[in-house]
Order: sequence, then C-alpha cells, then structure tokens
Amino acid sequence: MRVVSLACSNTEIVCALGLADLLVGVDDHSDFPPEVVARLPRVGPDLQIDIDAVAALKPDLVLASLTVPGHEAIVEGLEQAGLPFLAPEPVAIADMLDDVRTIADALGHAERGVALAEELAAGLAPRPPLPHRPKVLVEWWPKPVIVPGRDSWVTQLLDRAGAENPLASDPCKSRPVTDAEVVAMAPDAVVVCWCGVPFPRYRRDVVTRRAAWAGTPALRRDQVHLVPEAFLGRPGPRLVQGLEALRAVAESAARYEAG
Repeated sequence: MRVVSLACSNTEIVCALGLADLLVGVDDHSDFPPEVVARLPRVGPDLQIDIDAVAALKPDLVLASLTVPGHEAIVEGLEQAGLPFLAPEPVAIADMLDDVRTIADALGHAERGVALAEELAAGLAPRPPLPHRPKVLVEWWPKPVIVPGRDSWVTQLLDRAGAENPLASDPCKSRPVTDAEVVAMAPDAVVVCWCGVPFPRYRRDVVTRRAAWAGTPALRRDQVHLVPEAFLGRPGPRLVQGLEALRAVAESAARYEAG
C-alpha cells in the first residue's frame, strides 16, 4: 500500500503504528521521525499542497487534515483529482484516538490502531490533582494573540494536567484575544506554543515585554514557558509529551501559589 501524508499529525500516527514503510510522500512540514521523513518526497506546505505531485506518487490513500484552517481547499483538490483520502478533523482527545484507530484500519492493521490508542489513552490519563488549579494561557500566535477555546484538545490537556484554560467556556476552537481580555483572565502562567514557528525561534521576551500584561500573575511571577508546537498543536502521539509539559507548567505555577 502506498500512502501520502499531508499533515504532521498523520505522518506521526502512521509511524507510531509501525507502518512508516507505507509512506511514499509527505508534506513539507512533517519533521518527525526525522530518519523517516528525510528519505521521502515532499509535496508542498500544508496550504499549498501540489496535488499533481501527490497524484504522481500513485497513492492508494492520502491522509489529509481539516484541523488546519484553509485545508478544505486541499481536500477539494484531492476530490477533483479522484484521489482516495481520509481527512480527520479532531477536536477532542477522544477524536484523536478514534483517528488512530481509523487510520490503522484503513491501512489494513486495525489491531495496531487498537493497541496504540490504548497506549496513548493511558499516557493521556489525568494527573493527580494539585493543591491549586492554575489558569494557563496557551498562545498559538503572538500578533494578534490567538489562544485555544473550549473546542480544543489543549483545553482537555490542561484539565488533565491539573490546570485550566481561562478561555475554556468560549465555544470556539481558537480565537484572537485582546490585552484587556487577558488582564481580566489573570492567567497564572503563559505557554508560548507558536504554530509554524521553529522552536529555537520562540522568544519569552515577546510576552514578557507586553506592558499591558505586566500586572498579570503570570508576568509578575515570571511564569512564561516555552513548549514546542509539535507537542500541543499536532493531534497525534506526541500529545503525551504535551501533557507532560503542561503538567510541569501547572506544577510550577501551583508551587508559586503554595509558597
């Protein structure tokens, strides 16, 4: 079977299933596992996929995604080209686990999907409660500041880490927030997790120098943390590392409260 993946999360799911040998092409952003993606043809970045290049690889299945805003046009292109595809759109952790099983089944290895989903579910189990439940603001983008809302697996990850998303009641996947809204939220910690930006280019000072945020607990207590987008922004196996990272943030913020 020949598989082309158009999203980092799908690439990582296929590899975690032990089926990397089925991959014959990936999108430009797929970077893990490096020893796998280094040998594969690239078919373009997420919103500029070269459909002709995908078709030239003669895939039996294309793994697209609807988690990236604008990827709908790519899916339409696959349909017009008559290419067989799956396009997951997970919102919750349970959706991601369902996608693992669905992809494994489509690749002819349903039993591997069941096993991996069980392993990930165990790794994503809620951590023990903390003495204080800090509010942690995850920043997807710095200008304008964009953060996740209720309909995001990150909100669930924060809850399982022993923290809370201050925008958890807002019925959206993510949205921009104003300085005034952030001040009113009074986050105990801020997590920089910029989508599409290489982790070495993340900068704490972009957050710490915001004058309007200076009075928030997060900035007063120097609780600005960096977590790679690969751990939080990709609905796949490495959400387990994302939960571990958020737990460390929650523990740091809670220790401050306890002190």
